[in-house]
Amino acid sequence: MAFWKRRGQAGTLDRGRLPRHVAIIMDGNGRWAKGRGLPRTAGHAAGAETFRTIATHCKHLGIPYLTVYAFSTENWKRPKEEVSAIMGLLEKYLLEAAEKMAKDKIRLRFFGDLTPLSRELRLLCDETERISRSYESEIQVNICLNYGGRDEILRAARACARDCMDGNLDPDNFTEKDLARHLYSKDIPDPDLVIRPSGEVRISNFLLWQSAYAEYYFTQVLWPDFTPGELDRILGIYQRRQRRFGGV
Repeated sequence: MAFWKRRGQAGTLDRGRLPRHVAIIMDGNGRWAKGRGLPRTAGHAAGAETFRTIATHCKHLGIPYLTVYAFSTENWKRPKEEVSAIMGLLEKYLLEAAEKMAKDKIRLRFFGDLTPLSRELRLLCDETERISRSYESEIQVNICLNYGGRDEILRAARACARDCMDGNLDPDNFTEKDLARHLYSKDIPDPDLVIRPSGEVRISNFLLWQSAYAEYYFTQVLWPDFTPGELDRILGIYQRRQRRFGGV
């Protein structure tokens, strides 16, 4: 069996047993900032840089799919200044990404209802997706923006109901696959590993359908402090687990 070792890492990662899809709830930005006497917006700025670092690291590891929770359907309840700062950081990142995508070959997609966003940000998201679709990339990064797991399932159920009304689907015989093809993630594998930094032990409406058989890992590390080394450590733990998918 071939093993791969990162310099300075205690232990090894088996390149043949890395997850195909890692999902991360990027949590702890506000607490990181508060602990340093900074405004919460500074935490989101630091978290954005961590996202860039971890996405690049996943590409170097050979993990083909990374999904991150950037902004939930419930996050609109946050202070207006904080929401505005998050959207501004996203716009800044996408403008920079447009210049670097050709070099980095990181394909970007957005999961969620983008209609409440500003017209400028929606157009930027659409343009980013359009450009990156042309790349034969080693990794696809999915950004969950104005996303909620229950909302996604509800939208898929409504689509199935329309299919039934149109006579394209039998309401007594449609399957999980019929519903799944209406999810945002319809053409990618379900996550193998879901990580939540910050010490919180809940999934917060993230990929509820897709993560039914995912492995979970909760770490005390706040997202802005989350490093490639921390990801490697968690991947090592993941590789020591036995996934049974409901079997023996």
